[in-house]
Amino acid sequence: MGVENDNLVQNNSEGRLPGEANKILHSLASAWDDVVDSSALQVIPLKGAMTNAVFEVNWSTEKGKLPRKVLVRIYGEGVEVFFDRNDEIKTFESMSKHGQGPRLLGRFPNGRVEEFIHARTLSASDLRDPEVSALIATKLKEFHDLHMPGPRIVMLWDRLRKWLIETKRLCTAEEAEAFNLDAIEEDIPILEKKLSGENQIIGFCHNDLQYGNIMIDEETRLVTIIDYEYACYNPVPFDLANHFCEMAADYHSETPHILDYNKYPDLEERQRFAHVYLSSSGNEPSDVEVQQLVEDAEKYTLASHLLWGLWGIISEKVNEIDFDYMEYARQRFQQYWSSKATLLDNSKDLADNGAADDSVVDS
Repeated sequence: MGVENDNLVQNNSEGRLPGEANKILHSLASAWDDVVDSSALQVIPLKGAMTNAVFEVNWSTEKGKLPRKVLVRIYGEGVEVFFDRNDEIKTFESMSKHGQGPRLLGRFPNGRVEEFIHARTLSASDLRDPEVSALIATKLKEFHDLHMPGPRIVMLWDRLRKWLIETKRLCTAEEAEAFNLDAIEEDIPILEKKLSGENQIIGFCHNDLQYGNIMIDEETRLVTIIDYEYACYNPVPFDLANHFCEMAADYHSETPHILDYNKYPDLEERQRFAHVYLSSSGNEPSDVEVQQLVEDAEKYTLASHLLWGLWGIISEKVNEIDFDYMEYARQRFQQYWSSKATLLDNSKDLADNGAADDSVVDS
């Protein structure tokens, strides 16, 4: 998830980074002629990550030159249930070949070293900026159109079933009842049947397009999408739905687990995003095409709520990062139950209702 400098600087890496990582870092720095001392590295932990531990590593360079920087990512414990790390590495390398995201500089058993992107990670408020939102929509269309390794089949429903099985395995009977997991198990095939149409557009989806996974170059206004752990082929409307749902979150607030659905984009914002997305390929979409994408995305918010609700419960059980995953899960499930009937039964009202209602989840 997103990262941000927390201003904690460690002037040597030995206590923070694995020995294998240090070997790679020293090897990289030794190959750079302008680095003053390859062993004198500065390690800055970056906060906001909820799956991995992420560090910025700097080396001083000759006078008048900017410091050399790389990013070190140490994989979180117990996250193998969420994605296959080997598949994620293949995606990362393929993205680099497509000119997307950072380059892979080195790998070690529980992490990797990446190129440091000299751009600003977005904040929660950036997602509501019309100009930035349009840039994201254009970039997302480009992302979806990439030809990536692996079969071009929808992974969403199998992922939901797999995560539900793991959630049930980790939960106590009381927790399973409180989160209504049996009812969710019954709903997944119903959702799959109702949302899967013959004409649905399949693309290579990011599946976690929150603000911390988007960077912007302030000078060129180029947008870069990063962190591909959850990326795979899925229905395009699901990726839009997930992005819209993320607008309710601010992972760098004093209460990062609390979601405010008053911040969910209104109909006009969603239509504008869908219009830019569809028109970025060079063809002007019809009003019907825009409205259809908006409606489809609105239905897929249900799948997004279930997926990240299950993610929250599993993360609480396997992750030691300081985040109230259970409360986060409760809010996602509450939003699912409160909008389910409207979105599935009243399709003609989809664009105006559902996840875009005015309710704020209790905290």
